[in-house]
Amino acid sequence: METITKASVIMSKDRYQKGLENLKKMNPESYQNLEEVLNGIAPDMARYIAEFPYGDIYSRPGLDLKTRELVTVASLTTLGSATAELKTHVHGALNVGCTPQEIVEVIIQMAVYAGFPAAINGLMAAKDVLEERGEEFEK
Repeated sequence: METITKASVIMSKDRYQKGLENLKKMNPESYQNLEEVLNGIAPDMARYIAEFPYGDIYSRPGLDLKTRELVTVASLTTLGSATAELKTHVHGALNVGCTPQEIVEVIIQMAVYAGFPAAINGLMAAKDVLEERGEEFEK
């Protein structure tokens, strides 16, 4: 039993490190802020976030970080209730090479599947991030 526990810890550290590497590329400040917020209530949650989505899923072959972030922006837009996470991933998308135009087009596309209110909310979140960063959007 102890061997399994040690193996789990080693694998967990590897997953965590991979996750941190991906987070550094995408949005390191966001993760640090999340880690600080969760530290007072659920410190393990920040580790779970680093390990599973960013260590396991974002590290898989087949899609680059740019594509993964565009898919994530689309998904969060369709939820319509994850504005903070959407803003974080708009930052992440820009940090890994997405253009403002690509992000806006992905969000507009979601009007077809999630409705206009979700797409408009997504566009407002993206607008906030673009303005915060001083990014220009070519109309």
